[in-house]
Amino acid sequence: MTQEIEKKPLPEGWLEVDALDIEAQGVARRPDGKVVFIEGALPFEQVSANVHRKKNNWEAATLTAVHRESSQRVKPGCPHFGLHAGACGGCKMQHLHPVAQVAIKQRVLEDNLWHLGKVRAGNILRPIEGPAWGYRYRARLSVRHVHKKGTVLIGFHERKSRYVADMGVCPVLPPHVSAMLLPLRALIGSLDAIETCPQIELACGDAVTALVLRHLEPLSGGDLAKLRAFAADHPGVQWWLQAKGPDTVKRLDEGGPELAYALPEFGITMPFKPTDFTQVNPHINRVLVSRALGLLDVQRSERVIDWFCGLGNFTLPLATRAREVLGIEGSEGLVARSRANLETNQAKARPGVAWAATKFVARNLFEMTPAMLVGDGVADKWLVDPPREGAFALAKALADLHQAGTGAPDAPPLPPGAEAWTPPKRIVYVSCNPATLARDAGLLVHQAGYRCTAAGVVNMFPHTAHVESIAVFERIQP
Repeated sequence: MTQEIEKKPLPEGWLEVDALDIEAQGVARRPDGKVVFIEGALPFEQVSANVHRKKNNWEAATLTAVHRESSQRVKPGCPHFGLHAGACGGCKMQHLHPVAQVAIKQRVLEDNLWHLGKVRAGNILRPIEGPAWGYRYRARLSVRHVHKKGTVLIGFHERKSRYVADMGVCPVLPPHVSAMLLPLRALIGSLDAIETCPQIELACGDAVTALVLRHLEPLSGGDLAKLRAFAADHPGVQWWLQAKGPDTVKRLDEGGPELAYALPEFGITMPFKPTDFTQVNPHINRVLVSRALGLLDVQRSERVIDWFCGLGNFTLPLATRAREVLGIEGSEGLVARSRANLETNQAKARPGVAWAATKFVARNLFEMTPAMLVGDGVADKWLVDPPREGAFALAKALADLHQAGTGAPDAPPLPPGAEAWTPPKRIVYVSCNPATLARDAGLLVHQAGYRCTAAGVVNMFPHTAHVESIAVFERIQP
């Protein structure tokens, strides 16, 4: 007869942590069942915590002591990480082993798919992982002249604060950028415009480190000379200036290498502007593009639509595999650069590469209708890579066509030409928000005639709570 092991009561004020939420807070329960979210605590730990917020059913607290430590706890790799005053708020999971971070994110994805979309993936894909440090090739660094300290601060904001953290290094930035933080502080501190430069946006390519300096007032000749001297002392640095909105961003000096990243597997180079959307983590992006195209299994005879195509990060690789590719994006500016990138790569293509007939179109994809979907023509396969808002209108239009085609009650009428239109047999959906992926997956599975055959996480942002993922949907044949 198996006997239950009776748990010894914990000392007064101690809490037993049994879970971790997506914000990397430990979850404990008091004897009366009340939930306590503890910042800095990990599962299987016994801790003490300082409660700073109370509600009827839960409390929020901050770790003060660990009495029994989790085997998943590791020493943070950044000296500015922690719960102390002035700690950087840029990462939340550095105290948790990277493998455990990925496991947490996988659980979040599966929980969202089930609880929000009532969808279970037929197969859980192996997580896409890469370097845990030095991965962040894009960042928005705040700049502030702190008179009381007599210095300029450059970096991310303090934990739960609008103040800029006093950072000497940042291990998640590329090493050469981390090493520039203190020299950049000295540079800004020497400018006449010390009070009117609130931000530096970082965008690293394969050979160029672009620094976009936001300046609220025109820069003096002396300040421009100092920027040029800094670039001369730091090979690969390229200054861009932003006087007002993103459309005002321009190079300080023309010439030199182009800001770009490569997708070597496909023989593609992608030029971009520092304010364009590109993936933060280029190591993961290369694997992600390869994984997505592998899951899509594009054949030379097929037509493919790339929804939310951006600069053509997926479109151009698709164009080396398919018969015809259509890329659709909401921004006219991005579409223009997609076309330019296509022309550049076609002109420099490796011998023997046959490019698909490729077209780019600008359209608001948040206002999709069944008629517009039919107008885009039949495609064998789709790749969908939306922003955080997801692709609800697209999924809804596909669902409406399916419902109307099957004669479902209250279904909208079929638009002209729909009789000859057929839905894609496979969809690969790349998501940066598991909640909107789950919502759209629910539409695809329960109303559009698809099943979710696979899903998995993409650890694009190690040490953060951000969950990137990829899912595959197969059409159920009538």
